[in-house]
Amino acid sequence: MNPSLAQILVIDIETIRCTATYNELPDRLQKQWEKKAFLLSKSEEITPDELYMERAGIYSEFGQIIAIAVGFYVKQEEDLHFRVRTLSNDNEKELLLEFINLLNKFDQTKTFLCGHNGKEFDFPYLSRRMLVNGIQLPLILDLGSKKPWEVNHIDTMELWKFGDRKNYTSLDLLAAIFDIPSSKSDIDGSQVSQVYYEGNGLERIAEYCARDVVVTAQLLLKLKGLHLIEEQNIHFVN
Repeated sequence: MNPSLAQILVIDIETIRCTATYNELPDRLQKQWEKKAFLLSKSEEITPDELYMERAGIYSEFGQIIAIAVGFYVKQEEDLHFRVRTLSNDNEKELLLEFINLLNKFDQTKTFLCGHNGKEFDFPYLSRRMLVNGIQLPLILDLGSKKPWEVNHIDTMELWKFGDRKNYTSLDLLAAIFDIPSSKSDIDGSQVSQVYYEGNGLERIAEYCARDVVVTAQLLLKLKGLHLIEEQNIHFVN
């Protein structure tokens, strides 16, 4: 599997806990979270509601997607350009349908999705939330009948592992060692729920998401032994 850059869509998602507070969670889900919290908690001092506020957004059963950034490489004359479109919406179902409409503009039999830790997080999270919202999976995310070599997914973290069993390696760390300009955001992934619920910060979160897609795209180039895209050749489009 060695797709050309023109076949690759680089994506990133931002997720939040599905309710602002633990008490707003339906009783049935509260009971399920208590079971999960018991398994997750490494300290008896942290309560299920505190753990919910900190970590629920990373679990698709207790979270939701509020932003999806999609970027693609474009060759113009001798220069490589990168275009990023960011989708954001308070309504998750509308957001996911808009993302599928975007995917449908590409030939999904030849297109590859790329993300950092995408195989572990972004791609399955998207798929699960689509099913929860009653949305049919697009071809590129529907893995049910596919053999491993038929799955058009690229994961920059997996590429960095080179087959070893290394633990999680952050995008920020790899950006630092490859001297890739950072996302220059005033927030990080652990703060997204707080920014959304306390600061009405959907626009800030969408911008952060878009910047992470750029960093991931640049990292993929480095992992392929290619030069970074010049800043003036990175375009944020509507």
